[in-house]
Amino acid sequence: MVLSDSADVKTFCFQTEQPSWFRYQAGQFITLQVEIEGVTHTRCYTLSSSPSRPVCLTITVKAEPGGKVSNWLHQHLKVGDHVQARGPSGIFSVQHSPAPKYLFLAGGVGITPLMSMTRWLFDQGRHTDVCFVQCARTPSDLLFRSELEAISARVSEFRVALVCERPNPFGAWTGYSGRLNQLMLELIAPDYFEREIFCCGPEPYMKAVRGVLQAAGFDMARYHEESFQVPVHVDAETRQHADEKVDATQTSVLRFAASGREATCSGTQTVLDVAREAGLSIPSACLFGVCGTCKVKKISGEVHMLQNGGITDEDVADGWLLACCSRPLGDVVLDC
Repeated sequence: MVLSDSADVKTFCFQTEQPSWFRYQAGQFITLQVEIEGVTHTRCYTLSSSPSRPVCLTITVKAEPGGKVSNWLHQHLKVGDHVQARGPSGIFSVQHSPAPKYLFLAGGVGITPLMSMTRWLFDQGRHTDVCFVQCARTPSDLLFRSELEAISARVSEFRVALVCERPNPFGAWTGYSGRLNQLMLELIAPDYFEREIFCCGPEPYMKAVRGVLQAAGFDMARYHEESFQVPVHVDAETRQHADEKVDATQTSVLRFAASGREATCSGTQTVLDVAREAGLSIPSACLFGVCGTCKVKKISGEVHMLQNGGITDEDVADGWLLACCSRPLGDVVLDC
């Protein structure tokens, strides 16, 4: 089933080829693999559906200008078509960060993981205190508005605030106007200092939210975000520290135990670079340590990994790494 949510956003509903439950956590994403004009493309899309409804999986996709895969999905994917998917992946979930009170901040199509969490909380019958703020360009760009308002009408602990940059001058608008700022946030959620905050949207939106919260003195350890774009806020100190750990002149041997292959690599090459040169296909998508698609197990050796939230500390402790952003610091053996 394909649903039109707005002029440039559609929701695609999937089922597994053999009827089965697909287990995931609210807020996680899958990696789709599609073939366009003979070329295979991979993209990560958050599941907007709830894990409490495991038979039907949905992704909500905006047709981005110049977006190869998003536009192909909008124009060509139809009922009955098959696509390959990997996952689930990701740690952006209330199931990872339980709290008595939440503040959800959604910018544009970044609403998808927050919608998954909302549906899951509602289906569980947990009347958790949630303040849901959706920000969009215009009222016609608001997503899932009727569903959010229906939940709010049934659950007193669930409140919705709608913010539009440019309200329609020819229609009535009773929500907030402009861009989310500190004054607006205090009006919407006066107790936001007591809440666990989940934020998702375009990078400029999340940067503005971080600025508001930091200026107010909010404990950023209680702030969680999910980026749909290449991360741009890795600080210079972190990058400098990474450069200091990597010796560009060093040559190492990378061995792939499962396939029996090995290859030499320089200090500037990532595990993914070397694997591709060796003819191995490690699934990947973002290439910036965000999505976690390229996670592989390390048997021995050391790497330096400059990741951006695509892997948990527990996985790292267990020997997992992200191939796209890990550089060997010597000879390394991988289980792939």
